[in-house]
Amino acid sequence: MIVSKGKKPTSSTGDGKRDYEVGYRKPPTHSRFRPGQSGYPAGRRKGVRNLKTDVKEMLAMPVKVKEGGRTRTKSTQEAALMVLREQALKGNTRALDRFLEFAQRFNNDEAGLAQQLPAADQAILAAYVAQFTAAAMTSATGGTADDSASKPSAPRSGRKARK
Repeated sequence: MIVSKGKKPTSSTGDGKRDYEVGYRKPPTHSRFRPGQSGYPAGRRKGVRNLKTDVKEMLAMPVKVKEGGRTRTKSTQEAALMVLREQALKGNTRALDRFLEFAQRFNNDEAGLAQQLPAADQAILAAYVAQFTAAAMTSATGGTADDSASKPSAPRSGRKARK
């Protein structure tokens, strides 16, 4: 390595040629990784996949399934779901629980969800439910009780009435 006054050190190949300045993120050529050599030789080998990749590949593999007397090709995932469905329909409770769990988790259509009502509409519905519940309670207890919800009341002026 040759050091000159006022300049950064430069790398040389030994035969007097100067390649480039050595500095931050510019290592000397003799200490660089060789082509095909890794910085972590004990690390993951090329072509080694993880479990997630293997599962995805296995679920996508085609399988021949007899359906309605004909042989059809379906993915492993679809065939497994068909077997689970058949077991659930035959009465297997564990298969039914698993199938319903899948349906609840993955069958979340946006069109099927109820829309949120405005606050005014919710208040009207709550008042109706309260009135209906009170009327049902009154009819269940005999129907002769003093119930302000079933009788219309006169508006009050805020003053006591004279006798």
